[in-house]
Amino acid sequence: MKNGENYNNSRRGFLKGIAASLLILPFLNSCKEQAVRLIIRFSGTNHILGHKLRVKNFPKPTRQITIPYLIVGGGITGLSAARQLQKRGVSDYLLLELEDHLGGNSSNGENQYSKFPLGAHYLPLPNIEDKELLQFLEEERIIIGFDQEGFPRFDETQLAFAPEERLFYKNSWQEGLVPKTMHGSREEQEIELFFSKMETFRKAKDSLGHYYFDIPLVQSSKDGNATQFDQYTMKEWMDSEGFTSKLLFEYVDYCCRDDFGLGINYVSAWAGIHYFAGRKQNSSKQKNETVLTWPEGNARLAHYLKKYAEGKSLKNHLVYEVIVKEGKAIAKVFDNNQKTSFEIIADTIIMATPQFVNQYLFENRKDFTKDFHYTPWLLATLVVSDLNDNMSFPLCWDNVIHGSKGLGYVYDQHQNVEQIQSKKVITYYYSFSSADLGKTRRELYKMPKEHWEQLVFADLSTAHPDIQKVTESIDIHLLGHGMISPVPGFIFGESKQKASENIANKVFFAHSDLSGISIFEEAFHQGISIVNHIIDGTSVDS
Repeated sequence: MKNGENYNNSRRGFLKGIAASLLILPFLNSCKEQAVRLIIRFSGTNHILGHKLRVKNFPKPTRQITIPYLIVGGGITGLSAARQLQKRGVSDYLLLELEDHLGGNSSNGENQYSKFPLGAHYLPLPNIEDKELLQFLEEERIIIGFDQEGFPRFDETQLAFAPEERLFYKNSWQEGLVPKTMHGSREEQEIELFFSKMETFRKAKDSLGHYYFDIPLVQSSKDGNATQFDQYTMKEWMDSEGFTSKLLFEYVDYCCRDDFGLGINYVSAWAGIHYFAGRKQNSSKQKNETVLTWPEGNARLAHYLKKYAEGKSLKNHLVYEVIVKEGKAIAKVFDNNQKTSFEIIADTIIMATPQFVNQYLFENRKDFTKDFHYTPWLLATLVVSDLNDNMSFPLCWDNVIHGSKGLGYVYDQHQNVEQIQSKKVITYYYSFSSADLGKTRRELYKMPKEHWEQLVFADLSTAHPDIQKVTESIDIHLLGHGMISPVPGFIFGESKQKASENIANKVFFAHSDLSGISIFEEAFHQGISIVNHIIDGTSVDS
């Protein structure tokens, strides 16, 4: 995402899928070296209720509800669809959510010291062409106006405070996330060349004037010169370009794991290049690449969208079957609070749910949903008495350890105006990149809590040797289907297109996994686009 003149790279959007409810299961783990007893809380998506979709052991419906519009799924796409319905003059709709809260992977937890993210934790400055997102940010006073040249003025308290990023490399912290090497070294030359190529891709357009790589993805070029990059992995593309620097490969692998869950050996080269080229850095005169962020992460954005579902949503409700009959769409719903089932008869249903859920709600979908790959994720929020930093570079918003298995940690209190905290709260991220994500996912749920505790401590101890001793509590959050992971052939493949096709002009599909990349902007635009398509009859691609 950075150009050759500035190697720093901001962590970008991640984790859109089903939400995670905080099912707190505390237990105490004594440690002789600790002055306090370590408290570990374990949470994750409501996969137990979700598992009922496979067995379909639900009571028979005992009543019916009739509604013009039904939205299934209360993540960012579903909330964005609710907002767009309101803007189009439609107020008679209902939104259903499996979890006990709305927001999907833009959710958060909270302890006595800070809020903290349970998924996506920031929004990069949007492209200046993205008028709909700019309008939303202006509505919510994240943008407080525009200057005479038309550039947005962002609320400075919601922009990441400096210092933003640091990397633990060769036993000390340094500014930025790209390892600093000797001036004139082969590694430096290759890094400069790589970012030069990314800058070229950032500006590249086809004969119709479409960017090769754009946000939302549907606006990207369909020209073969652009789509060819979706046919092989990011590693294969880098090899073909003659890159050999180990540092460069490790850095790009980190970026791909951070944004897609999968590393360069598995992720599509188109997606890997899009990571750097999709954002145009043109919403400020300074080409500022800072990000919008909050202690609770993108739960702040979800909070702004939730008002459109106020009084119009049912949580802890699982849709377990959808059919079209006699010109109506019918959803069978299980109320997990009352342990009863009922039917909702709607003129239109918007399925703002991922395809690993939809395959159990509709017939004949598994043939193409098997091509949708979702990487599992782990988040661990630690309350620590002191990080005992090597002060070669101070604690930042984003803190990455070179060569670690995880993706580093975010300092959740970084945006607090009062920077002196009695305890520090950090959230650590880990993606389970592998060739067989299904097998990896099954193995995750077999592991005890102690396994994840030791994984987190072992990874962080490289930079913080006494991390276990200074940690007072850990909230471990496990996501089996953390985010869509675009393998080669997926972005422009048939399976994604088939999953997007409506059923009898009654059931419509919208979700970030239908874009192919799991970032806030994609989910946000999916909700807007599907509502406009339903009301105006326009193409979803328009």
